[in-house]
Order: sequence, then C-alpha cells, then structure tokens
Amino acid sequence: MPLDRDWIADHIPHSGGMCLLDSVADWDARRLRCLATSHLDPDNPLRSDGRLSVVCGIEYAAQATAVHGALRASGGEGGPRRGFLASVRQVEFKVRRLDTLDGSLAVEAERLTGDGNDALYLFRLQAADGRELLTGRLAVRLDAEKGG
Repeated sequence: MPLDRDWIADHIPHSGGMCLLDSVADWDARRLRCLATSHLDPDNPLRSDGRLSVVCGIEYAAQATAVHGALRASGGEGGPRRGFLASVRQVEFKVRRLDTLDGSLAVEAERLTGDGNDALYLFRLQAADGRELLTGRLAVRLDAEKGG
C-alpha cells in the first residue's frame, strides 16, 4: 500500500490544498520522514502576499505528527483523529522562506513521549540539498473533544 498524498489525506484531518505532505518516505514506531512539494505551489493556502514563510513549516511538522499518529494507531487503517497543536518550543528558523527552495522538503518527526492522546515530538525540515531549514519541538493533543 503506497503511503502517498491520497493515503495521507484520508488519514489526517486535512484535505484539499491543506494536505501539505506528498508521501511517507519511511517510518517506524518512533520516527517518520515525509516528503512535500506543496511549498512550490503558488496556490498553497498558507502563502501570504505570494510568499511562504518558514514559520509555516510548523504546520508541515504538525501534519507529519498526525500521519505518524495514524500509522501508529492503526497500522495504516482507519480514519483521521482530530486534535490540536498544544505547544511549540525551542524553534530555530534557519531560513526566511520555504517557497524559494527547489525540490522537495523532507519533514521529519521523532516521538519522544506520549500516551494515547498526548505526544511530544522533535521535528526538522530539510531542503532537497540536505540543508536544515527549521527545527523544534511540538506537543499535540488528539481526540480532545472526548476529554481525558
């Protein structure tokens, strides 16, 4: 089963233009690596005045953690779980914009801790040439409407 954009859109709560990731390159219970080219799309919904700030890379990372959660929870089956980004910390921006970069972005997430509904991840975005663009840590809360 290919873990392509269609699979991703079916398993995270983002669809259409807001599904930013193209594919899952590899993953295991602790880590995930996705590829994306949506930063090159002039119709990317995160663009402002035709530009895509590196700050938007946090949304790419958040979507990668959602994909990782879907893969961990279901082994590749099941629908999206709703949640929210609870916090972002220790963010380091190494470039100003993502739309000026050629090739695909690599979006990496590493799960540090978590239970069924909460998780803490390290994340990193890299350019096609291997250059580091953005790093940080984020906490996510899933199925928040169910409480607990």
